[in-house]
Amino acid sequence: MKIVICSSEVVPFAKTGGLADVSGALPLALEKLGHEVIIVMPKYKGIEAPKYNLKKVIPGVYSTTEGKGIKVYFIENDAYFMRDGLYVDKDGDYKDNLDRFSYYSRQTLELLPQINFKPDIIHIHDWQACLVAIFLKNLYKDKPFYKGIKTLLTIHNIGYQGLFAKEEFPKLGLDWSLFSMDGLEFFGKINLLKGGIIFCDLVNTVSPTYSKEIQAGEFGFGLEGILTKRKKDLYGVLNGLDYSLWNPETDNYIAKKFSAKNIEDKYKNKEELQKICSLPVKKDIPLFGIVSRLAEQKGFDILAQAIEKICSMELQYVILGTGDLKYHELLSKIAKKYPKVVSLHLKFDNALAHKIYAGSDIFVMPSKYEPCGLGQMISLRYATIPLVFKTGGLADTVTKENGFVFDKYKKEDLIKTHEAAVKAFKNKKKWPALVEKAMQYNFSWEESARKYVQMYEKAKRK
Repeated sequence: MKIVICSSEVVPFAKTGGLADVSGALPLALEKLGHEVIIVMPKYKGIEAPKYNLKKVIPGVYSTTEGKGIKVYFIENDAYFMRDGLYVDKDGDYKDNLDRFSYYSRQTLELLPQINFKPDIIHIHDWQACLVAIFLKNLYKDKPFYKGIKTLLTIHNIGYQGLFAKEEFPKLGLDWSLFSMDGLEFFGKINLLKGGIIFCDLVNTVSPTYSKEIQAGEFGFGLEGILTKRKKDLYGVLNGLDYSLWNPETDNYIAKKFSAKNIEDKYKNKEELQKICSLPVKKDIPLFGIVSRLAEQKGFDILAQAIEKICSMELQYVILGTGDLKYHELLSKIAKKYPKVVSLHLKFDNALAHKIYAGSDIFVMPSKYEPCGLGQMISLRYATIPLVFKTGGLADTVTKENGFVFDKYKKEDLIKTHEAAVKAFKNKKKWPALVEKAMQYNFSWEESARKYVQMYEKAKRK
């Protein structure tokens, strides 16, 4: 099958979040399954020709190769993409984001006949690429080259929709009839994600539970109606985990590599983590870890309410991340008040993140909603037991068999679950069995890629 991956960010070239990880890992997994894949993305400031061995293929388009033979094409436009940020600067969203991603989408479609690549599927990721499908089904529908090309939209987080003022609609070159309730109109604005949901042949989210959650109530962010209309074409496919990056047997960031065969070496990592975090070095106290954006979505509203009570328990806590100022200030006060309990690191630090996954006993993800989440998958690989709220991808990957789960989003339930985790840690029979079992879970990209191929086949039959 011939597949185009359209994403505004792709590892290793540009990244602001999990979207880039998926867009980088999925093509490699598809290639291993025998499919012909290309990637098309913008050429941002950091994507320099010498660094990535780029070659100019046609005016305004560069290319390099990933994997064995995946061509990655970069759409060049210095006025739009030669900036420090991908979508925002210190003043917020770039004012010309509609122009930027409209240009990227049109140029992507124009590129395909020029490189003689007619795909079976164009796999679109998030709002930034939705205009590819919108243009394909409207502006390009009568051009012979594009006949029969199918589209799949993956929604990574429905909270981000690509909203723009109605006055900008003429820039798209679309008929005004598409600015309607059954089209791109959304409370008087243009909504690109809504357009993608309408015009793509199939839609999926990054976990089965999240695909159901977004069809109802607050988790739909106003798009629950259109998603319910398309529920026959809506699926959930769990993201995979790149085990070449996250593997305690080969991880050079951690103090002592380990596997299921020598799981006791995990505790050398706990000891090192306690030392570098200036916590008392004690093997028999449970060490809880967090690597997260410090935001309400990630559960910091209820954690903030519960943290004093949690600090009174016999445990230690390491928190790494940045986010909302109010949580920076609150957690800084807590860390100052309980220096032997809480170690706080308000920064992005990849090496420390690896050490937290390897050295913690319990990994905390109390997210209010979580489309997929990778932290819980990583922690299981490192024999660190996840503690999660039952939502989205967390509900699909963590159960009472392999972690600690609470299903009412309240501080009281978060506190009780911490108490249960501390009690389980002290159970000399239960804990080793739980830790050993954690390492047996496999969330590899190969399995996820097979499910995507099944969806591509369904789209082709439409």
